[in-house]
Amino acid sequence: MRASRLVSLLLLLQTRGQMTAAELARELEISIRTVHRDVDALAESGVPIYAERGLRGGIRLVDGYRTRLTGLTADEAEALFLSGLPGPAAELGLGTVVAAARLKVLAALPGELRGRATRLVERFHLDAAGWFQADEPVPGLAALADAVWNGQCIDIDYDRGQAVATRRLAPLGLVLKAGVWYLVALADGQPRTYRVSRVRRVRPLDERVARPPDFDLGAFWAESSAAYEREAARVDVTVRADPERLDHLRAAVGSRVVAAAERLPAGDAEGWVHLRLRLDWPDEVPGRLLGAGASIEVIEPVEIRDRVARIARRVADRYEAAPAGL
Repeated sequence: MRASRLVSLLLLLQTRGQMTAAELARELEISIRTVHRDVDALAESGVPIYAERGLRGGIRLVDGYRTRLTGLTADEAEALFLSGLPGPAAELGLGTVVAAARLKVLAALPGELRGRATRLVERFHLDAAGWFQADEPVPGLAALADAVWNGQCIDIDYDRGQAVATRRLAPLGLVLKAGVWYLVALADGQPRTYRVSRVRRVRPLDERVARPPDFDLGAFWAESSAAYEREAARVDVTVRADPERLDHLRAAVGSRVVAAAERLPAGDAEGWVHLRLRLDWPDEVPGRLLGAGASIEVIEPVEIRDRVARIARRVADRYEAAPAGL
């Protein structure tokens, strides 16, 4: 523990230059007295570190004392720091590990690369989740990550919606897709995908994972995602839409769907555009389209139009009635 703290103290000084004992104590979450003891220990081990007293004093390293990473380009340094997602790392139980690793890399970078990496962190932030979407609770994620890393088989209780089922799995990897975590694991010898938020319990086993030698997590995910998109049930819906309020339609069905829509010729009396949309999950389509409000009108298929109308009437009836309990 102390060795790790000494390294962190050294790297803080390499990165930031002179710091006071109070600043170091706050960063390392230790007492000022411990800081002074650690400084003495580093000095006794041959590190050129010293403390200056006075109003502008502090603890610092002799100028020029630092280790450097060789062969790292500016673009590589920027990509390294841009790739750090603090939210997902924390969910995996790696938040402090990632922070420590970034500090070590930053301390070892030459001055120019260090400056560019620091500016990148200050000016860019990656947020993997979508708008208006709270992060799913994933209490079992850290345990699953341990099992993946250690190659350890597990039993899980998995919520299938109607019932909770127990599954014996051989974990192969974890994937973060649009803010949602998925576990890829062997079940009965076949790789399958499980939504981590539906895992109710994780029980590690003594059995080791027999990982297929040719399994590639990235390739499997790309192939299974493409297969899901190919095989998902879809329905074509023709709508007329207010061209000034297409953002309402995008919010209801997604920007990709609107961008891929076929624009149909139409002499619309109100100047609205006619679009043919291809939408997933037909049973959910009427409710989603209703979310666009009065800025669109469903033309066909008739059954979708009728279902939108029925839902709208039920909503109107509910609001025309007196509020419940009054």
